[in-house]
Amino acid sequence: MSAPASDNRIVYENVSKFYGEVLGVNRVTLSVPPGITGLVGPNGSGKTTLMNLTAGLLRPTRGAISVLGQTPDHPEEMFRLVGYATQYDAFPPGLTGFQFVESLLRVHGFGRVEAEELAWKAIERVNLVDAAGRRVAGYSKGMRQRIKLAQAIAHRPSVLILDEPLNGLDPMARAEVIALFRELAAGGLHVLVSSHILHEVDLISDQVVLIHGGYVVAEGEIGGVRDEMEEQHPAQVLIRCDRPSLLASRVFLHDHVVEARLLEDGGLLVRTRDADRFHLLLNEVVLDTGLAVETVLPTDADVNAVYEYLISNGGKS
Repeated sequence: MSAPASDNRIVYENVSKFYGEVLGVNRVTLSVPPGITGLVGPNGSGKTTLMNLTAGLLRPTRGAISVLGQTPDHPEEMFRLVGYATQYDAFPPGLTGFQFVESLLRVHGFGRVEAEELAWKAIERVNLVDAAGRRVAGYSKGMRQRIKLAQAIAHRPSVLILDEPLNGLDPMARAEVIALFRELAAGGLHVLVSSHILHEVDLISDQVVLIHGGYVVAEGEIGGVRDEMEEQHPAQVLIRCDRPSLLASRVFLHDHVVEARLLEDGGLLVRTRDADRFHLLLNEVVLDTGLAVETVLPTDADVNAVYEYLISNGGKS
C-alpha cells in the first residue's frame, strides 16, 4: 500500500498567523512537492513568518501544517526532518565554525564521534574547511552564511529551509551554494528558499510561491504562471540584429504581435501574445532574409515581471 501523498509534501491548510492585531500570513493553503521552491516577496511580505511556521518555531493562529506527514505537535520527530538557516546571525560566543556545527549535532542526539564526522562532512560541502578552526565572530558575512548552511544540512534533514541564504555571498560562493541546492534537491530533498532578489529565485527554483502582504498571490512553475497571464500581459522580447526595421515590418504583420518598437540604442522590442509562435516566426524571417541576429532576450518572462503584474492586478491573472 502506497504512502499518503502528504507524506512527501509540505502541506499548509488555511494557515494564518497574527501577532496581536498584526498580520503575519493569512489563509495560506499550499502543497509543496520535493525540489527547490522559491518563496518570493519584498521585506515584510510574510516569508520569514511562513518559514518559522514550517520549521515549527511558531504555531499558527488558525489552520494546520504538516511536514512530510509530521506536525509541530510532535517536535522531536519534526525537528529531525528539518534543517533551518535563518537570515539572522545568532552564534554562541567564542565558538569556532567546527564547534558551532558539532555542538548542534550533539544537541540533535548524535554521539561525539558521529557528530564530529558529520560536522566535517557538512563543512566540506560548503567549502569552509580552511576556516573551520577560526572563531565565527571573525567570519565575513559570506562565511557566516555558509557555516549556517553547514549546520542546517549536517544532520541529514529531508527538508531544508533557507531564509535569504544568498545574501553576502560573492559570485563564486553563490554559484557553489546554488549548485549544492540543486544537488540536494536532486537527491529528493525539499529545499525552501526565500529571497527578495527575484531574478536569483527565478534561476534556481523548480517552482515559486509569490507572497505579498501575508497572502499567497500565485504559486506553481513560473512558466505556467506566466502563461496564464499572457493574454492580458503580452510577453516582451528584445532583439538586437543588423536590420531591425526590416524585422519590425515582417513580424508586425502577424496577429499575435501586439507591438514592434525600435529603440534608440538600435534594438527592437516586440510584445507578443504567443512567445512560442513569435520565436518560430523569428526563425522563418532569419532564414528568408539572412538577418544577422546578435541577441534574443526575453525581458519580462521572469519571476520579477510575474510578481509585479500579479501585485498590480490584485493577485488575479
